[in-house]
Amino acid sequence: MFTFITIVVVIASITLVGAVLMQNSKGGGLVSSFQAQNQIMGVKKTTDFMEKATWFLVCVVVVLSIASAAVYPREEAGAKSQLTGQVESATAPASDTEAE
Repeated sequence: MFTFITIVVVIASITLVGAVLMQNSKGGGLVSSFQAQNQIMGVKKTTDFMEKATWFLVCVVVVLSIASAAVYPREEAGAKSQLTGQVESATAPASDTEAE
Protein backbone atom coordinates (compact mmCIF):
# COMPACT_ATOMS: atom_id res chain seq x y z
CA MET A 1 0.00 0.00 0.00
CA PHE A 2 2.85 2.38 0.85
CA THR A 3 4.45 1.80 -2.56
CA PHE A 4 1.17 2.50 -4.36
CA ILE A 5 0.63 5.75 -2.46
CA THR A 6 4.22 6.80 -3.14
CA ILE A 7 3.80 6.21 -6.88
CA VAL A 8 0.55 8.21 -6.94
CA VAL A 9 2.23 11.09 -5.04
CA VAL A 10 5.10 11.16 -7.56
CA ILE A 11 2.68 11.18 -10.51
CA ALA A 12 0.55 13.92 -8.91
CA SER A 13 3.68 15.97 -8.15
CA ILE A 14 4.92 15.76 -11.74
CA THR A 15 1.45 16.74 -12.99
CA LEU A 16 1.39 19.62 -10.51
CA VAL A 17 4.71 20.91 -11.84
CA GLY A 18 3.29 20.80 -15.36
CA ALA A 19 0.13 22.63 -14.30
CA VAL A 20 2.13 25.36 -12.58
CA LEU A 21 4.46 25.77 -15.55
CA MET A 22 1.48 26.20 -17.91
CA GLN A 23 0.30 29.18 -15.89
CA ASN A 24 1.73 32.64 -16.20
CA SER A 25 1.80 35.03 -13.28
CA LYS A 26 0.64 37.91 -15.48
CA GLY A 27 -2.39 36.14 -16.93
CA GLY A 28 -0.74 34.62 -20.00
CA GLY A 29 0.46 31.04 -19.92
CA LEU A 30 -1.80 28.51 -21.57
CA VAL A 31 -4.43 31.17 -22.14
CA SER A 32 -2.19 33.30 -24.36
CA SER A 33 -2.03 30.66 -27.10
CA PHE A 34 -5.83 30.57 -27.37
CA GLN A 35 -6.52 34.30 -27.64
CA ALA A 36 -6.59 34.45 -31.41
CA GLN A 37 -8.95 31.49 -31.79
CA ASN A 38 -12.51 31.02 -30.63
CA GLN A 39 -12.38 28.10 -28.23
CA ILE A 40 -15.28 26.18 -26.73
CA MET A 41 -14.18 26.83 -23.15
CA GLY A 42 -12.96 30.36 -23.79
CA VAL A 43 -10.00 32.17 -22.31
CA LYS A 44 -11.47 32.87 -18.87
CA LYS A 45 -12.58 29.28 -18.34
CA THR A 46 -9.14 27.95 -19.25
CA THR A 47 -7.62 30.06 -16.50
CA ASP A 48 -10.26 28.87 -14.04
CA PHE A 49 -9.64 25.24 -15.02
CA MET A 50 -5.87 25.52 -14.56
CA GLU A 51 -6.28 27.17 -11.16
CA LYS A 52 -8.75 24.54 -9.98
CA ALA A 53 -6.53 21.74 -11.30
CA THR A 54 -3.55 23.20 -9.45
CA TRP A 55 -5.42 23.40 -6.14
CA PHE A 56 -6.82 19.90 -6.64
CA LEU A 57 -3.35 18.46 -7.25
CA VAL A 58 -1.95 20.29 -4.21
CA CYS A 59 -4.68 18.76 -2.05
CA VAL A 60 -4.03 15.29 -3.49
CA VAL A 61 -0.30 15.52 -2.75
CA VAL A 62 -0.87 16.75 0.82
CA VAL A 63 -3.53 14.15 1.67
CA LEU A 64 -1.55 11.28 0.15
CA SER A 65 1.63 12.40 1.92
CA ILE A 66 -0.17 12.25 5.25
CA ALA A 67 -1.70 8.88 4.31
CA SER A 68 1.73 7.50 3.37
CA ALA A 69 3.02 8.41 6.82
CA ALA A 70 0.10 6.53 8.35
CA VAL A 71 0.69 3.33 6.35
CA TYR A 72 4.50 3.41 6.41
CA PRO A 73 5.77 -0.09 7.26
CA ARG A 74 7.39 -0.13 10.68
CA GLU A 75 9.62 -2.72 12.28
CA GLU A 76 8.70 -4.53 15.44
CA ALA A 77 9.44 -2.73 18.69
CA GLY A 78 12.11 -5.27 19.75
CA ALA A 79 13.97 -5.30 16.43
CA LYS A 80 16.97 -3.02 15.94
CA SER A 81 17.78 -1.24 12.73
CA GLN A 82 20.92 -2.00 10.74
CA LEU A 83 22.33 1.41 11.55
CA THR A 84 21.94 0.81 15.28
CA GLY A 85 23.76 -2.51 14.92
CA GLN A 86 26.62 -0.88 13.02
CA VAL A 87 26.99 1.87 15.62
CA GLU A 88 27.05 -0.64 18.47
CA SER A 89 29.64 -2.82 16.73
CA ALA A 90 31.82 0.22 15.97
CA THR A 91 31.77 1.42 19.56
CA ALA A 92 32.31 -2.04 21.09
CA PRO A 93 35.58 -2.43 23.05
CA ALA A 94 38.54 -3.78 21.11
CA SER A 95 39.29 -7.47 21.43
CA ASP A 96 42.54 -8.93 22.83
CA THR A 97 43.87 -9.75 19.35
CA GLU A 98 44.31 -6.07 18.52
CA ALA A 99 46.48 -5.51 21.61
CA GLU A 100 49.25 -7.78 20.28
